[in-house]
Amino acid sequence: MKKYILPLLFLLSISNIHAQKKDAYIIYNSKGKKVSYTQMLKSMAKADIALFGEQHDCAIAHWLQLETMKDLYSKRKLILGAEMIEADNQSQLDFYLSGKINQKAFDTLARLWPNYKTDYAPLVNFAKDSHLVFVATNIPRRYANQVMKRGFQTLDSLTPLQKSWMAPLPMAYDSTLPGYVKIVEMMGGHGGSNMPKAQATKDATMAYFTLKNYVPGNLFVHYNGAFHSDNFEGILWYLKRDKPYLKYMTISTVTQKDIYKLEKKNIGKADFIICVDEDMTSSY
Repeated sequence: MKKYILPLLFLLSISNIHAQKKDAYIIYNSKGKKVSYTQMLKSMAKADIALFGEQHDCAIAHWLQLETMKDLYSKRKLILGAEMIEADNQSQLDFYLSGKINQKAFDTLARLWPNYKTDYAPLVNFAKDSHLVFVATNIPRRYANQVMKRGFQTLDSLTPLQKSWMAPLPMAYDSTLPGYVKIVEMMGGHGGSNMPKAQATKDATMAYFTLKNYVPGNLFVHYNGAFHSDNFEGILWYLKRDKPYLKYMTISTVTQKDIYKLEKKNIGKADFIICVDEDMTSSY
């Protein structure tokens, strides 16, 4: 009986430690091994392009985006880009970054997400104060919506100016990518084959403007919903298709009830997975 007592006490002590620590998040590598923030930062610093995948309402992810930006600023020349600002608002963003318009004017002239003030303004303002390039990488939502309703062919009738706000046509598309297949499955067949095509217009456009603005020797950090880069697909598929020789790294954000062991479904989602307690207060 004694031989079972020590292992049992050990397991109870480990459980007790976890209960007492109450970590808000833990970072894992792609194999599900716990790593430190410093290890993740070092990996980011070695990349040419880093895709920081977030859950849009995750305050921890937004905070880590800002912290990594600050820490990387002292190590690398940075270029920043984000899904959350659409390409046809690049001029408004540039005016704000250069000081030609103030925050109130930027809020009025650009289509900003409802959670911009709390979640993305800190990133843009850091770029402004540090004189960094910040790229609006996403296709205007109205054109992605057109594709969702009528397919890729609807983009052919756009004007040259409108086409300049997206990846060049015709956009490459692989309907067999697991992420796009999953979209169809999640919709239960509703929306047909156009739903993943609309997603692809976003992925292709974000990759296009990332590569268009990438400067050799710099680190381009791109902020996007995790679904756009999870499992090394989406944006990354387009990046590697055009520039396979660059060094890429990805980050994903997931939530779990128990953050002390990465669930099987989350292993391998990215080079680094930020696992956040599901009870963590959301930003909206």
